[in-house]
Amino acid sequence: MLQKQIKESIKEAMLARDSAKLITLRGLVNAITNELMTQKRPLSDELSDEDVLKVLQRLAKQRREAIEQFAKGNRPELVASETAELKIIEAYLPQMMSKDEIRKIAEAKKVELGVTDKAGVGKFMAALMKDLKGKASGTDVKEVVESLL
Repeated sequence: MLQKQIKESIKEAMLARDSAKLITLRGLVNAITNELMTQKRPLSDELSDEDVLKVLQRLAKQRREAIEQFAKGNRPELVASETAELKIIEAYLPQMMSKDEIRKIAEAKKVELGVTDKAGVGKFMAALMKDLKGKASGTDVKEVVESLL
């Protein structure tokens, strides 16, 4: 399970004396613990890999937004810090699909649903996101859908 893998990585980071990785991994464990509390489950329980992935995706999104804001604020040291944390988090996330791969699936789904104009974009996006859940970022899917219509 992913949660156990993260806990094992904490031990490895401690032995390697990698403080940046250790801090980030402890933050991941805290976020997972918070998710358990949100779900009103005992802290001794483990989240499913799907739930852990949701937590990791949320944390990765927060880091991306922070990087963007720090870049606008001309804070390169904070951008570097957040980027390092994002790389550690992304190591536990599955590889996201490229826009070309998304486009192939979207074109097939567009034909399947019979979407021809922007009126059906909501139905199209919903069906596509359901198929690509956890495999592609919503931003990339949105860009591909807009380019197709």
